[in-house]
Amino acid sequence: MIRILLVLVVLAATAGAVVAYGDPQQLAHAGHTVSGLLHMRSNPSARMVQIPRGQGGEFALQARINGVNAPMVIDTGATSVVLTYETAKAAGLPLELLDYDVDVETAGGHAKAARLTLDRLAIGRLVERSVPALVVPRGQMKTNLLGMSFLDRLESWEVHADRLMLHGYP
Repeated sequence: MIRILLVLVVLAATAGAVVAYGDPQQLAHAGHTVSGLLHMRSNPSARMVQIPRGQGGEFALQARINGVNAPMVIDTGATSVVLTYETAKAAGLPLELLDYDVDVETAGGHAKAARLTLDRLAIGRLVERSVPALVVPRGQMKTNLLGMSFLDRLESWEVHADRLMLHGYP
C-alpha cells in the first residue's frame, strides 16, 4: 500500500511539473503512464504467473536470466537461486571471476558454489532485479533451481491443486 501511495505521489509531482512547463507531449506521456499503472492495479492478474505441476510432481518453468532463456525448477528448500555452469555462461555471467567458496548440498551430494548477483530474473510478467544467486561448477547439477532468494521477493506464492501461483507486488 505504501508503494502505491509513493508511486502516485511521484507521478502527481511529475505531472504537475509537466503541466507547469506546458509541454503537451510530456503531459500526454505522463497521462499514459498513470493510466497504465492504474490499469495494472485494477487487473490483479497482471502480476501473477501460474505454473502447472509436471508429470514428475515438480513445478518447472522457463525463466529469463539477463535476457537469456533458462529452464528452472521451483525449489522452496533452496535458500537461493542456483544456476548450472552452462546456464550462467549462456547468461554472460563473469564465471572466470568467481570464487567457489560456498558449501551446498545438491541431489548429487556435496559441492562448492560461487555467489553472484543476477541483474534481471524474469518469470513471465514477474521481473526482479539484483537477485542473489549461486552457480555451481560444470557438471555438478543438471537443473537450475528457483529458490527462496527469488520467491521471498514476491507478495505471495501458493499451490492450488496442480498449479503454483506466484503473485508479485503491484
